[in-house]
Amino acid sequence: MSSPIPHISNWINGTHTAATPQTITVLNPATETPLATIDATPPETVHKVLASAVHTFQSGSWSKTDPGDRFTVLSTAARLLRARLDDFITLETTQTGRPIREMQTQLTRVPEWLEYFASLARVHEGRVPPFKGPVVNTLTRLPLGIVAQITPYNHPLLIATKKIAAALAAGNVVIVKPSELAPLSVLKLGPLFQEAGLPDGVLQIVCGYGQETGKALCESAELAKIDLTGGLGTYRAIAPVAAANMVPVTAELGGKAPVCLFPSLEVERAVQAALFAGFIASGQTCVTGSRLLVHGEIYGPFRELLVQRVRGLRIGDPMDGRTQIGTVISRAAVARCLAFVERAVLDGGSVMCGGRATTGPDGKGFFFEPTVIEVRADSHLACNEVFGPVIALIRCESEEEIVSIANSTPFALGASVWSNDFTQAHRVAAKIDAGIVWINGHHLNDPSSPWGGFKESGMGKENGLEAYESYTKVKSTLMNYGVAPVWFDDEVVNARYG
Repeated sequence: MSSPIPHISNWINGTHTAATPQTITVLNPATETPLATIDATPPETVHKVLASAVHTFQSGSWSKTDPGDRFTVLSTAARLLRARLDDFITLETTQTGRPIREMQTQLTRVPEWLEYFASLARVHEGRVPPFKGPVVNTLTRLPLGIVAQITPYNHPLLIATKKIAAALAAGNVVIVKPSELAPLSVLKLGPLFQEAGLPDGVLQIVCGYGQETGKALCESAELAKIDLTGGLGTYRAIAPVAAANMVPVTAELGGKAPVCLFPSLEVERAVQAALFAGFIASGQTCVTGSRLLVHGEIYGPFRELLVQRVRGLRIGDPMDGRTQIGTVISRAAVARCLAFVERAVLDGGSVMCGGRATTGPDGKGFFFEPTVIEVRADSHLACNEVFGPVIALIRCESEEEIVSIANSTPFALGASVWSNDFTQAHRVAAKIDAGIVWINGHHLNDPSSPWGGFKESGMGKENGLEAYESYTKVKSTLMNYGVAPVWFDDEVVNARYG
């Protein structure tokens, strides 16, 4: 008899709480088997968590601690996470369906975010700006208060850690609502931070559906900030209520990243670039290189070699170290990919390779063939985010055309420029309207490097000093040592107003 699947409850006030009446089953997308159940947290429970968070923040157990103490806790959390990476790698692979070779590489770097923000908390300094007259003006940064973080399924541990680290370093109380499709690695962070010395109640992890649990959380007037990684639809649902409550929002939304390939680049390297940009995580990243803008001088040989290489990519068991392409996250994601392929063909596109749903060796799993479709620059596929391994291939005849097409969608998160002509690479990068532009690279990320887009790709930044400071508020204190308050005296001498 098979053992029952485990239930992993919310992490609230330093413990896994009793299960909620309704639960959600988390599936392994490669086998369609249940991994665990999680809470479908109702609004009334969310309200209680928020009330508790307010009490925790006001108590000062974290918000008023010395920056050196925050450094110690976050650094310890980094050490604990690094020591347990094998468990996190296996869990992340199992719940996302991404190949273990990707997870081994990506997750190895995740502790760096904790270390970076720990160090930033320790060394960040206030300022004393110049002020006219005998007045000293000091600027100090204070934590905002209660912050809500809505995290996605594609990089569960990485994105949650990026947000949590910045917010905790600044002294906030954090409530995380992970995606119900892949929350298990995020839930493991609760006990890890507790072991590292974080006071109970400073990090709360609440699971549930976005339209219920996430909605109840983001509608609260108790929040001081919302940090969202997700789709434009989710942002549009959150933004009006946040605005009414005067709650600022950082939003990392969708993308349609162009990969700009120029003739000075060797064809083999251009194809390597396209494969890496387009098919990491089965195309399920906001910066997926989903538009290949290829200069006409190399288009023919590039297309031929690209199709050959894509057809040879190994799809299969994500736990197999040789697998190159894993699953998409769900059956709905497979259907979305199919719909984009069908629409592209109706628009006159030509499927070069892939284009079909498939399964694992046992006939199960949410797999989709890596797909390249030759399309027009103004086609539906070329202008809309798939969030799957379906890539638009577009022939361009000049540098000017490549730049024009790169800037032609409402998305502006990431882009990459590939050229051995140093002058051209910088010239084109300067003309591309995107929050992140890589030259001869893609998907490159670092804790110190601001990450975020323009236009409909969002607002605000993850990573870097910008992220840390976005979790703080600035207090201005002025010490007057020479301006006398003589304004209403009978004989006014050297009075100052302003």
